[in-house]
Order: sequence, then C-alpha cells, then structure tokens
Amino acid sequence: METQKILIATKTYPSISTKYRETVCTAGVILDEEEKPLKWVRIYPIRFRQLDFDRRYPRWSIISAKIERDEKDYRLESFRIDDESIEVVKKIGTSNNWSERKKLILPLQFRSIRDIQNQDKSLGIIKPRTIKKYFCEETTREWSSKQQGVIDQLDLFEPTIELEKIPYKFGYNFIDEDGDEHRYSISDWEIKELYRKCRDKSQSLTPLAKEHDAIEKVRQKLEVEFLGNKDLYFIVGNLKNYKKSNFMIIGLFYPPIVSHTQLTLF
Repeated sequence: METQKILIATKTYPSISTKYRETVCTAGVILDEEEKPLKWVRIYPIRFRQLDFDRRYPRWSIISAKIERDEKDYRLESFRIDDESIEVVKKIGTSNNWSERKKLILPLQFRSIRDIQNQDKSLGIIKPRTIKKYFCEETTREWSSKQQGVIDQLDLFEPTIELEKIPYKFGYNFIDEDGDEHRYSISDWEIKELYRKCRDKSQSLTPLAKEHDAIEKVRQKLEVEFLGNKDLYFIVGNLKNYKKSNFMIIGLFYPPIVSHTQLTLF
C-alpha cells in the first residue's frame, strides 16, 4: 500500500452488504505533494461508522491514508484503504465562494456521462446543461431478508447505532452537455441525513405527517435552493455490475452562483 493525500468529496449513505456488512462508498481526489488534484478515487468498502472517532473523516477534508488498487474491481478508480492509517489533515472551507474547493475538483471535470464512458472511467464530476425536474419517490421501507440477517448478526457481535432504511429516493431528470437525458437518484449521505433529521424535528403528530414534512424540506433544498441559488454540479459514479451504464449521483457540489457584479469586484 502507498500513502496518499486524498480530498474527500462525498460519502454515500451506508448500505447493508452480505459480503462486507455495513459499508460506505467514498469518492475523492488524490492530491500531489503540493495538494494539486491528480485523479478521482473511489474508496470501497469502508465501515465508516465502525472507525475510531478521530478517523471518521468529514466531507471536504483532506486525509492521509494508505491505499491500494482493488484488483478485483475493473473500475480503475476503485481502491482499498487501510483503516488504521487514516489521518485527517485539514478541512477545506467555503470562503471566497468555495474557491479552494473549486480548485481541487473542477480541474477534473468531465463534459458529460458519455465523456466519462468514452475515457473508460466510472467516476467524475459534470455540470448539467439543463435540470428538467427534481423528483421524490417512495421505495421499500424495510431491508431485504438477507440484509436484515446481516443486521441481526451485527446486533449480536458489534453493538452500534441502528442503520435506518430511508423509504424515499430523491433525484433529478437532467440533460448533460452532450444533449443526453438522464434520470439519476442521489445516494449522497448528506441528503438522506437531511431527510432523517427534518423528520425527527417535525412537530407534526403522526409518523406519516412527519415524513411529509421532511420530504418538503428536502424538496425546498434540492429544488428551490439548489436550482435557484447554487451553481450545481453532480459527482457521478456507476455500479460495479454495470460497466457502461447505471450511473447515479453520489454527491452534489453546490457553490453559490457568482454574479457578474461579484466578479468585477475581484
């Protein structure tokens, strides 16, 4: 394994795997010694909630860790990590309209999903040309029987906070810069945690009403605020079992829109 500096760009909501138990997929950027961006990287699997507290890297932090290519995964960006080697170096803030974050990931921007595929990549960031529609759909409320079996085993041997199955998916219909239309759900941990926290804080009297309150809060964030006030980009990645298709939005990058007036000031 080789020690690398990695910018953590996004983390997906934890999932239950019969092979790896509870796992999180992290997408980030490998940096050189001067902290300039080199390439996208996917760290999987990682049992994030079982890490020591000081190794639970926040989003937009730079970490130092030992990683190696996952030779069992055809996706060139896929790496394994030595959990014990993780060290959080620093956090990248949002000053000056997110300028430092932009410098670290936008040099690695792709034109479109087709551009990512044509370069034989499986991970990257794109700027949608047009976002046609935000959507929210109900999904299953329970883990599958196999996944529940894994959870039951975790309860026996590794006491932890129960992982909740979020019964809704959120996403966008959009057109990319090559004119291709896509409909992608969002697996970003940040968004699903927003739903959960809003539901738990709701003052409504019934569970269903609390869910509806949370759904509306998420809609306000993703449809009203992000589409109206943010310069929105999608961090996208594909699933291991689908080499050329089945991408999803694994993270949202949403610096504020910079007006012409703001630009002339600097």
